Amino acid sequence: MRNSRIGVLALQGAFIEHEQMLTSLGAVCTEIRQPSDLIGIGGIVLPGGESTVQGQLLHKSGLFAPLKEKIAGGLPTLATCAGLILLAEEIGNSPATHLGTLPVIVKRNAYGRQLASFVTEASVTGIGNCPMIFIRAPYIEHAAENVEILAKVGGNIVAVRYENQIGLSFHPELSESPKIHEWFLTKCQNTAFSTRQHSLNGSRDQLHLAL
Repeated sequence: MRNSRIGVLALQGAFIEHEQMLTSLGAVCTEIRQPSDLIGIGGIVLPGGESTVQGQLLHKSGLFAPLKEKIAGGLPTLATCAGLILLAEEIGNSPATHLGTLPVIVKRNAYGRQLASFVTEASVTGIGNCPMIFIRAPYIEHAAENVEILAKVGGNIVAVRYENQIGLSFHPELSESPKIHEWFLTKCQNTAFSTRQHSLNGSRDQLHLAL
C-alpha cells in the first residue's frame, strides 16, 4: 500500500482516526482544508462529524466546487457517516443536500441520538465480516439500481458502492480492523494504475502517428 497519497477532509469531525489507520497501512495522508490541497491526491476520505457544519465549511473554504468535480470525475472516495450524507443525492428527512454525487437517499440520525450508538458485526461484499460502530448514524433508505449494496444491518442499507464512491453509515476508523481501509487503498492503487496505463497507451499512439 506504499506510495498511496490519500487526502482526508479535515474541516471538522473524526479525520485524525482515518489518518492514523491509513498511515499504519503505509499510505501518505494529506489533510484537505483548501482547494490547493487536492492537487496530486489519489483518493479522498470524507469523515464522520456534523454534516451540516461540514457542508457549510466546504463552501466557506472554497472546496465545494473543486471537490465535487474531482469526485464526479472518478477520484476514489471513502465516505463514513457524515461523509455519506455529504455525498447523498437526497437527504430524506432534510431539504438540504450537499455534494450530491451518490444516487442514494439517506436518513440522518436514523438510529437516534448519541445514547443509541451501538457496535455490531456484519458481512461486507468483497471484504467479509467487519466490525461496525454506529454513532448518531444515518442509513440509506433507497439506492438507485446502479448502486451496489454492500451491507445491511437490521434490514437497513449501511454500505454501498457506486463507481468510484464508497459510502458507509458506520465508522471503520474507530475499530481495530483495517479491512475497509485496506480495500479502499487497493481501489485507489487500481485506479492510479489504470490512469497510468491509459496515459501510456495514449503516448504510444501519438508516437506511432508521428512515425
